[in-house]
Amino acid sequence: MSQMNQAHFNMVHQQVRPWEVLDPQVIYALEQTPREIFVPPEYQNSAYAELEIPLGHDQQMMRPALAARMIQALGLTGNDTVLEIGTGSGFVTALLARLAKQVYSVDIYAELVDKARERLTTLGIVNVTLECGDAARGWERHAPYDVIVLTGSVLELPETLRASLTIGGRLFAVVGAPPIMEAKLLTRIEENAYAQEEIFETVLSPLVNSSRAQFIF
Repeated sequence: MSQMNQAHFNMVHQQVRPWEVLDPQVIYALEQTPREIFVPPEYQNSAYAELEIPLGHDQQMMRPALAARMIQALGLTGNDTVLEIGTGSGFVTALLARLAKQVYSVDIYAELVDKARERLTTLGIVNVTLECGDAARGWERHAPYDVIVLTGSVLELPETLRASLTIGGRLFAVVGAPPIMEAKLLTRIEENAYAQEEIFETVLSPLVNSSRAQFIF
C-alpha cells in the first residue's frame, strides 16, 4: 500500500470512524473519494489530516471527520436533491454526489467553482451542477430541495433556506461563534412545522456573507 493510500485508510478508520461515523454508505463514499485530488498542491502531505486546509480567498477545506459526520446526519437515500452552499474544494460535493440523486453546489468564488469542476470531472462524477453566486441567503433556482448543507458556519440563518425544503427535507448548519458552535439538523415536518436537533459541538470557519442573514435558530 502506498503512503498516500495508507493515509487515506487511516483517515477513514482511525479519524472518521472513532467520531461515531459508522454508516456503511458514508464510509464507502469516503473510501471511494481520494481527498488528495481536492487539496492544493502545497498541502498534499496534509491531504488526510484532520485539519482545515486553506483553499485561497480566505476559505478552508472542512475537516474530514466533520464532513463525514455531517453527511451521515443527513441520512441521504440516493433519491435526494441536494443544495450545497459553499463548494470549496469540491470534496464534500463529491461525497454528497455519491449518495444523492442530484447535487446543486454554489460558491461565491468562480476560481473555486472551476477547480471543483475539474476535480469532479476527473472522478467521473456527473450528477452535480456547479454554479457561482452568493447563496448565503438562499438559492431558489432549483428549489425545493430534499437536503440543504452549509459548509461554513453561520451566526444566523435565513428563513428562505428552510422554506426551500421539501416536506421531510433536512437542513444541516453549524451555528454560533467560537470557541463552541452547535451542529444542528433542521427537518421540515409539515408546511409550517420544523423539528430541530442539536447533534454535536464543533468549530467551523464562517460562510461568506452569512452575517447578513435573518436569525431563525
